[in-house]
Amino acid sequence: MEAKWFNPFPLLKGRRALVTGGSRGIGAGMAEGLARVGAEVVITQTRPPAEHTPAWVEAVRAEGFSVTVIQGVFEQPETLYDWAERVWAEYGPFDILVNNAGIMRRGPVDTFRWEDWKTVIDVNLHAVFVLTQAIGRKMVERGYGKIINTASLMSFQGGIRVPAYAAAKGGVAQLTKAFANEWAGRGVNVNAIAPGYIATDLTQALRDDPERFRELSSRIPQGRWGTPDDLAGAVVFLASPWSDYVNGHVLAVDGGWLAR
Repeated sequence: MEAKWFNPFPLLKGRRALVTGGSRGIGAGMAEGLARVGAEVVITQTRPPAEHTPAWVEAVRAEGFSVTVIQGVFEQPETLYDWAERVWAEYGPFDILVNNAGIMRRGPVDTFRWEDWKTVIDVNLHAVFVLTQAIGRKMVERGYGKIINTASLMSFQGGIRVPAYAAAKGGVAQLTKAFANEWAGRGVNVNAIAPGYIATDLTQALRDDPERFRELSSRIPQGRWGTPDDLAGAVVFLASPWSDYVNGHVLAVDGGWLAR
């Protein structure tokens, strides 16, 4: 990760963060950003950590930062209440929760499969609700917490061939506001980040389509797709005391896409 924006002051020293889906892509960019400003970061991945440790985790550990890898599978959100209790007991208490784990299924609306709809909604919306509630109410009891949800441009736009993803991300934006309305006065800030078009595995299909890639790229005022590192500054801000008066906000990190 390019270190140009990092302040040598460990802004989040002593804070503990849980980042779901933090092993790669956008989640890795956010988790690394938190670690590099002093947070003790716990990330989830679908594979058992004994089978795989992300290269970026090994790199930041070698520099002296704290990152722990645990397994997390979110396709059965009703099981996550017990999972959250176990994770809090073993790795908590958490000051920061980043709900980032997500999946994508593509297809035209007239033939979109119910199984794909349900899986996307379960992982991208229902799991966010359960973990925000389960971890967040413990934060409320402690009188402090920062919850950052990963929204999307699809929180504002319908998209093409992604009906379940758009519905879920629209729900994440509204869920963020609903929790913020009830918890802002109880010491817990709930906000979201809406990434633009970021070069990750999730957007590989778009980048592999020359016509669609040119179409999307031409609309980004900054003239390039984002990288996972571009999310680090936003998540550090929302996880830090600098955002103490920010509640229910969906922060677009999109190279200017929504302003177009």
